[in-house]
Amino acid sequence: MLTADEACDRARDLVERARKAGADAADAVYGASSAEGIQVRLGKLEDVERSESEHIALRVFVGRRSASIGSSDLSGAALEELAARAIDMARAAPEDAYAGLAPEELLTHAPWPDLDLCDSHEPSPEALRDKAREAEDAARAIAGVTNSDGASASAGRGTVALATSHGFAGAYSSTSHSISASVVGGEGGGKQRDHAWRQAHHAADLPAAAEIGAQAGERTVARLDPGRIKGGAMPVILDPRVAGTLVSHLIGAISGAAITRRSSFLLDKLGEQLFAPGIRVHDDPLARRGLRSRPFDGEGLATAPRDLIADGRLTGWLLDSASARQLGGVPTGHAARGGGGAPSVSVGNLHMAAGTLTPAELMADIADGVYVTELIGQGVNAVTGDYSRGASGFRIVNGELAGPIAEFTVAGNLIAMFAQTTPANDLEWYRAINVPTLRIDGMTVAGE
Repeated sequence: MLTADEACDRARDLVERARKAGADAADAVYGASSAEGIQVRLGKLEDVERSESEHIALRVFVGRRSASIGSSDLSGAALEELAARAIDMARAAPEDAYAGLAPEELLTHAPWPDLDLCDSHEPSPEALRDKAREAEDAARAIAGVTNSDGASASAGRGTVALATSHGFAGAYSSTSHSISASVVGGEGGGKQRDHAWRQAHHAADLPAAAEIGAQAGERTVARLDPGRIKGGAMPVILDPRVAGTLVSHLIGAISGAAITRRSSFLLDKLGEQLFAPGIRVHDDPLARRGLRSRPFDGEGLATAPRDLIADGRLTGWLLDSASARQLGGVPTGHAARGGGGAPSVSVGNLHMAAGTLTPAELMADIADGVYVTELIGQGVNAVTGDYSRGASGFRIVNGELAGPIAEFTVAGNLIAMFAQTTPANDLEWYRAINVPTLRIDGMTVAGE
């Protein structure tokens, strides 16, 4: 894997080759990663995995035509051929009035803020194995756990670099550490499974492996012998494990691509009151050690903290340069690049601000409702906002959890769900999307 400086030089070199080959403009994105993971099951080593990848992608513009191409061969001869092929592809492509690099006057330049994304500690395979065993041992020690799907520990490193023909060049690296455990409880047809998982840039930010394992075991045992529910219209409580999906649907609906295609249920809601007054959804791509932190976006623009929802109101769209041109706006620093192609939209570290009530207070007046810990399926219509997903969790009776339930469906419309959302005060800060326990009134629950 190249260093950040080497990666930046390689991307600049490819852009220069593209210009010499006839491109009017070009950008290149380099991405590389390496990871090592150890999995154990029933106390025995089950799998040792080591992966390494390296890829560079080139996007060229010839007039209003563009094309993208990528390669894992970074030799000079391969890059020369890559540039020539990209030009040929672009000349055969249809014109796109909105395609192009980001506005030059908006480009950011070094020095960028130190986001502390790299951990100097690199655990040995033996240390990873010990963490995995510690997690599984703790999970299996919970009374009621009868089997294991295994536990794993991994560590990795990655580098991203971007260079453009109009003056941007930058790169950054990050590390990753994770621990997970998944176990089975019960016997026969009554078996249940659950898991726990944590990830961080720095190993020191992870809980003890035994804590993660015990959480997996406790979650599994809590699900044993689930009942069924008849359903009806009732309040739904979303556990923080799944509450972030509500914000994910919001992000998809306010992306520039969804708006330009007129395929968003929030198409005409700019500036409107979506949530109750006081609710805030904040994006911070510059949070130190944040899982989605980055000093610049996929087009070389600065990233910055921003309220997506302020006092319950939608503040604006998430725009890359192409969608900004189409909508007559300004790119917002949310462009993202994958293995190649045109930018998409991505956010940084999101959170919904905590409310004032504890989770217990949030459900205290619910005579009959459900507490959801797992959502199943993808039953969400991005155009209409209609929402219907399978779920499991716990029944709420007279303000208290009253035993596990499974095989039910929660349904509604996202616009109405947003309006009826109340956050609890139990916000935690370790996910990419951090959301407290949420109460949503007026949903339809279907069971038996």
